[in-house]
Amino acid sequence: MEIFIARQPIFDRQQQVYAYELLFRSSLENFFNHSDLNHASSKVALDSFFILGIDTITGGRKAFINVTREMLVNGYVALLPREMAVVEILEVVEPDAEVLAACRKLKQAGYLIALDDFVDQERYRPLVELADIIKVDFLTTDKKEQKALVERFAPRGIQLAAEKVETREVLQEAMQMGYTYFQGYFFSKPVIISGKEIPGFKLNYLRILQEINRPRLDYQKVEEIMKTEMSLSYKLLRYINSAFFGWRVEIRSIQHALVMLGEDDFKRWASFISLSNMAKDKPSELVFQAIMRGRCLELLAPAVRLPERAQDLFLMGIFSLIDAIVDRPLLDILSDMPIAGDVKSALMGEKGPLRDIYELMLSYERGNWNQFSDLAAEKRIDENTIPPLYRKALEWASQSFSAAQAAV
Repeated sequence: MEIFIARQPIFDRQQQVYAYELLFRSSLENFFNHSDLNHASSKVALDSFFILGIDTITGGRKAFINVTREMLVNGYVALLPREMAVVEILEVVEPDAEVLAACRKLKQAGYLIALDDFVDQERYRPLVELADIIKVDFLTTDKKEQKALVERFAPRGIQLAAEKVETREVLQEAMQMGYTYFQGYFFSKPVIISGKEIPGFKLNYLRILQEINRPRLDYQKVEEIMKTEMSLSYKLLRYINSAFFGWRVEIRSIQHALVMLGEDDFKRWASFISLSNMAKDKPSELVFQAIMRGRCLELLAPAVRLPERAQDLFLMGIFSLIDAIVDRPLLDILSDMPIAGDVKSALMGEKGPLRDIYELMLSYERGNWNQFSDLAAEKRIDENTIPPLYRKALEWASQSFSAAQAAV
């Protein structure tokens, strides 16, 4: 049986990733596999830390693990490494004597404790006394209560995390209220300011992206246009010469890189390094998600019976967040980009085979398991093929992103 685990980033006030919450499904039949949450929560914890390797899943950051009453009182949580795991107590857990005793024991052992979907009721006060982090659902609580919770608990040393933060406006409001952590998809949305010019350095990288993704690559023109951004050739060559690639000879020029990598791989790495440079003023998670999504879609190509479109699927992934990187409407950016018409259509939300594949990948990423199952069935894809591809893409993206950060 394959292990279905996805993740969602939790950001700090500098919009750097503080941790990931693990999103999981323990079986193919339904979301939790049992009428209660215990089996699913226990399975994701043990699978992620002992089978998959926590570093692969979280890149060395903390992992928020949803825990149930049974996990707490039976001592399963103590199997998790305290320096990596944040014990996230689900809102359905009643704070009875056994639960509170288990939480005190975990607290004494050095674990961080978070309360999920917190509602300030008298019966939860004993848990609050043990909590390090309180998570507040910004879709189900009003602004008055959101602010009151900060005023009530922050002076006691408890950090507050805003959940389901879907726009930059809500992010700013939460920051002004005094929240410490932020979870949601706000970071993948563009901030479009009418009349504002695209910064010059981003414009140069956009032109490079346009040129290197033409159907027929003009090597000489690529070299010429890359010289418009003086450091790009140096960064690209430094990246390609890194330990990640493991060449036995030093690659000294763009032409040499083209010969050694081949056209498709050169396009991939040049696109990646250009994207990384364009997003210098953005959360690094934005580029990471784009390249991971691209790699996962590329690996998915044979499973969706489109092996010849692997490169197009990679491009569909990395361009899926370019509007948030450039802060321009996606249509404006894609209109001048020489990529396949059906890739553009899929990114713009038009129904079709590629859009279905894109939504399949997105539903897995976000842990929308019911939608994922429906789309997989519709496309006649064995669900078990996706988790190993996701893990391979995550590992590849982590390694390549680290190498790119060193080069950039």
